[in-house]
Amino acid sequence: MTLRLSLARAPAAGTVAMARQAVKPDPRTAALRRFAVSITALTVVGHTLLGFEQAYATPVVAVLTAYSVELLLETVEARARGRPAKYAGSPMMLLDFLLPAHIAGLACAMLLYANSRLWPVVFAVTVAICSKYVIRVRVSGRSRHVLNPSNVGIVVTLLLFPWVGIAPPYQFTEWVSGPVDWIIPAAVLAAGTMLNAKLTKKMPLIAGWLGGFALQAVVRTSVEHTATESALLVMSGAAFVLFTNYMITDPGTTPTRPWRQAMFGLATAAAYGVLVYGHVVFGLFFSLAIVCAGRGVGLAALSWWRRRTPRTADSHAPSPVPADPAHDPTSQQPALGRP
Repeated sequence: MTLRLSLARAPAAGTVAMARQAVKPDPRTAALRRFAVSITALTVVGHTLLGFEQAYATPVVAVLTAYSVELLLETVEARARGRPAKYAGSPMMLLDFLLPAHIAGLACAMLLYANSRLWPVVFAVTVAICSKYVIRVRVSGRSRHVLNPSNVGIVVTLLLFPWVGIAPPYQFTEWVSGPVDWIIPAAVLAAGTMLNAKLTKKMPLIAGWLGGFALQAVVRTSVEHTATESALLVMSGAAFVLFTNYMITDPGTTPTRPWRQAMFGLATAAAYGVLVYGHVVFGLFFSLAIVCAGRGVGLAALSWWRRRTPRTADSHAPSPVPADPAHDPTSQQPALGRP
């Protein structure tokens, strides 16, 4: 009797375990949820307590624009390909689907400054979402976007509208003073480090970026004969900490292998050093866009080569001669004339 009860309970326990595993979100979805909560909280606190310079309507309009464009483009693509929309199925699926759009909208609203105008932010958000559907590269049989959405939206806006700028870094601590000036960057750093260490697994990228940034600061100031301390002081600001933990570590547009992550961070730091040496402003965003674009070109070339190589090899190979089932001992078909 005991044996029968144990055997009867085993499938039930296995079913419960499988159900829990199915309900548990993947690390990328969990990271997006925490990131969305973090950037939402920072936006609210920034506009109410810290001193964000943008209008109160800016993040609201940016998020609504991101939702609208994301839903429209996904609906059009789903109908064109004859598949269900990714947001269809349940309210939770809709919420998870809109997480990247939510993050991109708030990021553009937080980092861009267009005075009282809202349409430059709307334009940046639209470009950010559209880049995910327009600029794609086939990697391992899957079509993936390669440009950091919010970053490319910001870069295109800065290039097309020179009077639009980046929000001043002091806005993150404008209405506070004393120890709070250091507590805010430390809190952002701690939250971002935990997120990247446990969920996105982007610590090698961060290490490569920070090491490369310090190295370019030393090399650049040695060539320019300027103070190295001032070049390194940038790393202590809240804006730099946000860029390091939440912008450059985008899971969808960065490598997964540790050594490739480190090279990505080093390349971004090197591009930043070259831009700053050439007196190009907003080097953080331009350097990331350049490296993402270069990586996308490399992935596209590699994908093209891999698709071309098997066909080239097969074209020179002799065509196989079909075996005679009557003389093939391994054939599973009966020989002609036999029962």
